[in-house]
Amino acid sequence: MPLRLRGKKKAKSKETAGLVKGEPTGAGGGSPSASRAPARRLVFHAQLAHGSATGRVEGFSSIQELYAQIAGAFEISPSEILYCTLNTPRIDMERLLGGQLGLEDFIFAHVKGIKKEVNVYKSEDSLGVTITDNGVGYAFIKRIKDGGVIDSIKTICVGDHIESINGENIVGWRHCDVAKKLKELKKAELFTMNLIEPKKAFEIEPRSKAGKSSGEKIGSGRATLRLRSKGPATVEEMPSETKAKAIEKIDDVLELYMGIRDIDLATTMFEAGKDKVNPDEFAVALDETLGDFAFPDEFVFDVWGVIGDAKRRGL
Repeated sequence: MPLRLRGKKKAKSKETAGLVKGEPTGAGGGSPSASRAPARRLVFHAQLAHGSATGRVEGFSSIQELYAQIAGAFEISPSEILYCTLNTPRIDMERLLGGQLGLEDFIFAHVKGIKKEVNVYKSEDSLGVTITDNGVGYAFIKRIKDGGVIDSIKTICVGDHIESINGENIVGWRHCDVAKKLKELKKAELFTMNLIEPKKAFEIEPRSKAGKSSGEKIGSGRATLRLRSKGPATVEEMPSETKAKAIEKIDDVLELYMGIRDIDLATTMFEAGKDKVNPDEFAVALDETLGDFAFPDEFVFDVWGVIGDAKRRGL
């Protein structure tokens, strides 16, 4: 039967937390959980990426709630937060906070800095840029291809938030919609982007526990906190090597068909298909969770092939 995917949206709430100066990095247990928090009361530590005291955040079940807590801890508006990285204050797109948070991870929040307006001449069909978003309405540049159109404009940087295109405000758009907008711009014409780069400071490193390196891998703990669009967050074991490789392959397929890379979206797709027995069941599962993307049938079958291969290897 034909595979048609349709979609749904999400809504969240907010909490706040206070500053804790001089505490070590990492996560620890705490008091019994609140009604909307994960079953275990988990405490994480955070700093502003350009430099700040250490803040405590806990009891959140979504990215939106986490941003609200970080904002409360540092007395800023949640709308000032562009995105977060894990275990590094640098603008490292391989360490972006997505739908999973290692129990030992230290959170760095990148906030709005300098605004800039850039004119771009679209000399090629492809701009050579990959777009992602922070999960709460801010799209930003994740990768810039060497030798591409955007690469030639040095004022545009990885990590820049795209606020508007040709005067059209795109705050609240999904990254796939922003990528589509850029792709549909006419070739051989000039267009304008209004960007906001994250606030920067001198290179800093998080305070860390003895024997721990601030550069260790994301999710170095044995378990992660899985943030969900609906329902409470859950603590899950780290994925097996087979599962991790399958998710990376799905991410590659996303880039091939949709022009985006999103490891959390790839993870969601893997979870939707791991217990399905055929591509039609998988398509229905995608329809229920990610229907707003309207993935083409060829994409669905390619992703199903990746999941089927992982299942044969044993998850």
